[in-house]
Amino acid sequence: MIKLVRFLFLILISTTHSYAQQPKKPNSSEIYESIKKLNFLGSVLYVAAHPDDENTRLISYMANNVKARTAYLSLTRGDGGQNLIGPEIRELLGVIRTQELLTARAIDGGEQLFTRANDFGYSKHPDETLAIWNKEAVLSDVVLAIRQFQPDIIINRFDHRSPGSTHGHHTSSAMLSLEAFDLANDASIYPNQLQTTETWQVQRAFFNTSWWFYGSQEKFDRADKSNLIGLDTGIYFPSSGLSNPEIAALSRSQHKSQGFGNTGTRGTEMEYIELIKGTMPTTPTNLFEGIDTSWNRVKGGAKIGIILKEVEANYDFKNPATSLPKLVEAYNAIQALENTHWKIIKTKEIKAIIAACAGLFVEAVAETNQATSGESIQLNLEAINRSPAKMTLVSFTNPDGLEVPKGIELNENESIKIQEIFHIPSTDNAPVTTPYWLIEKGSLGMYKVSDKSLIGKPESPDYFNVTFHINIAGTNIPFTKPVVYKTNDPVKGEVYKPFEIIPEASARIAEKVIIFETVNTKDIPVHVKAGHDNLEGMVHLSVPDGWRVSPENHQVTISNKGEEQTVLFSVTPPNIQSEGFIKPIITINGNIYSNELIEIDYDHIPYQTVLLPSESKVVRLDIKKKGENIAYIAGAGDVVPESLQQIGYNVTTVSPDDITPDNLKGFDAVVIGIRAYNTVETLKFKQSVLFDFVKNGGNMVVQYNTSRGLVTDELAPYTLELSRDRVTDEFAEVKFLAPNHPVLNVPNKITQTDFENWTQERGLYFPDKWSTDFTPILSMHDKGESAKKGSLLVAQYGKGYYIYTGLSFFREFPAGVSGAYRLFANILSLGK
Repeated sequence: MIKLVRFLFLILISTTHSYAQQPKKPNSSEIYESIKKLNFLGSVLYVAAHPDDENTRLISYMANNVKARTAYLSLTRGDGGQNLIGPEIRELLGVIRTQELLTARAIDGGEQLFTRANDFGYSKHPDETLAIWNKEAVLSDVVLAIRQFQPDIIINRFDHRSPGSTHGHHTSSAMLSLEAFDLANDASIYPNQLQTTETWQVQRAFFNTSWWFYGSQEKFDRADKSNLIGLDTGIYFPSSGLSNPEIAALSRSQHKSQGFGNTGTRGTEMEYIELIKGTMPTTPTNLFEGIDTSWNRVKGGAKIGIILKEVEANYDFKNPATSLPKLVEAYNAIQALENTHWKIIKTKEIKAIIAACAGLFVEAVAETNQATSGESIQLNLEAINRSPAKMTLVSFTNPDGLEVPKGIELNENESIKIQEIFHIPSTDNAPVTTPYWLIEKGSLGMYKVSDKSLIGKPESPDYFNVTFHINIAGTNIPFTKPVVYKTNDPVKGEVYKPFEIIPEASARIAEKVIIFETVNTKDIPVHVKAGHDNLEGMVHLSVPDGWRVSPENHQVTISNKGEEQTVLFSVTPPNIQSEGFIKPIITINGNIYSNELIEIDYDHIPYQTVLLPSESKVVRLDIKKKGENIAYIAGAGDVVPESLQQIGYNVTTVSPDDITPDNLKGFDAVVIGIRAYNTVETLKFKQSVLFDFVKNGGNMVVQYNTSRGLVTDELAPYTLELSRDRVTDEFAEVKFLAPNHPVLNVPNKITQTDFENWTQERGLYFPDKWSTDFTPILSMHDKGESAKKGSLLVAQYGKGYYIYTGLSFFREFPAGVSGAYRLFANILSLGK
């Protein structure tokens, strides 16, 4: 039990996330809604596979209308998706999508949980998904989430009974959820978890169905719904001036990297759930029927319920501070509870309400947003009581763990400001700021997390905090705040960033893939960044066997923290085709640093710092090409232009508005970025210009688009229809349907070797219907499926060539896949 209490205390501390946004300052109506939530002791866990899978309407309904503690368990962080807002993919995209989920939950009132599952890309069947994920490990994480969160109700987004009919991750999330439903209450299952948790029995599990699972709205409208529960989630909240769907739309619109901006609606909005486990409520709208969600649920809770019902009934919207005496009385009663689970949860809630009623503002601001181990940092502390209630700042506990006595009266609206110095521990003890799931190298399907206490947490905990011990109505109440950094931006005004610990030096190579198309030496710039002033050290470059580098070392001397020094290494490839990784290594006073410090800064999510191994792939490529000048029309974002420049092409990005016959003169080919015909409205007016470019001798290369939401019906000069066909197995056999076609022979001879070492998939959204003017070049398929022949289609049109390809060049180029470069060079060289 002692271990359990300590563990729950750690949860309380670490769930106070520094979102790098201004702290919440609830208004009077929001405080009242929080008091009502304080009086509800029931929990709902919504389960799905990815960020953006969650139904924000239902999450908001449960959190804001029912007042249930509601969380979304996303089995993955969405690492395998595409990024519509920037160049980040894989791990960095997972960091972005994690923060988008946290921002969404801050809007809809939910909490966020994860497992260690890595989104490795699209999967067609749960058998494949669970084999790559390591089913046992992910199942243990789901059981852990249930034991820690203790939901009364689970709602699955997907149907466990339909394997193979949708994304394998989707079905797997439902299957694992239902399996964990039965296992979480069995003490013989994952017994090590019970050192910090306890067994838990969920009462009901539902499937959140919709018209999508029936094939169409019309079919769903006609379907028998006698076994479904319908919930009208279109309710209106006068306290916020928003309908539930409007709140849900604001939440869903945070998934900006996936293009899920959403417009809110008003009026009735029905959601349907199907009972899968447990007993059906006799009152359909009361999902908690038979479950005591009052304070009577916990031993010693009855008196707390009486006090808080009085607070709710007598709440003064004009003067919330009048509730403070009773709230403090309830706070003391909560501290006496034996039930540690609800004690921790409700302590956190009531402390936030007490602070809000008092207008109590406490903050710990560092004078810098980044520091290194061993530094001493000045903190600016502020405490202010903006109510007539009597308060005293008894003491505060600084980030060093030392309690500093103060005994300062907090008079109404008088700000107390204190300066404090704290010392960051040595390297061995100071945790460097980075997402905890990226600290160690994982596998294709799983993140490796050695610190078991972190499993399931949405982000790394705040390691440096200040606890303000405030006496209110005779009771000392601790308010813990993470150390943050605050500055004033001339445009944005007050801007918050997290306070972070960084290494004293980091290094980066700007190009993550460097192609050597000849044996000529290339100068590789290495950028060394200082984490503190007066940095001195040495940097050398590790290269693969058979490669040569000069000089052996460079001295680095950097005067100011945050500055970079760039040094050049000359790298010479071998005569034969070869590939490997180069890695900069910095030595400072015997300490070795080999990571890159990556900053992610978008307005809709908090600023993020990520440390990843600094390395770049180098490829000595046996490649020939014809044609020189390429026009690139950007779509949803990829690194194709940079990749083509790597192999010697002159690439010019052309705005869709500038697509004119004159502007396209002089280009050998036009390459259209991924999903451009889904995202660039202007292209529907430019097709005739592009087709004329082809007719006059140019090549037009169109990369994959989704079959839904095309801006034009004339994707090609001939009939061409897209489908949802895809080949997710990157090792799937590739057959040459037209082995003598120039695209497989000129100027590079394409062989089976060129399809080795592909990553994540072969391709996606292949056409399944096309006119006889097209020549299908390749055939491939996933296990147990029919051959897919639409991955690469070539048609001559006038003097030039139109090429449509669903092959995932946008994934292969950043991975430095040699064969992908050689094949794309042949595509561009057609007719040249």
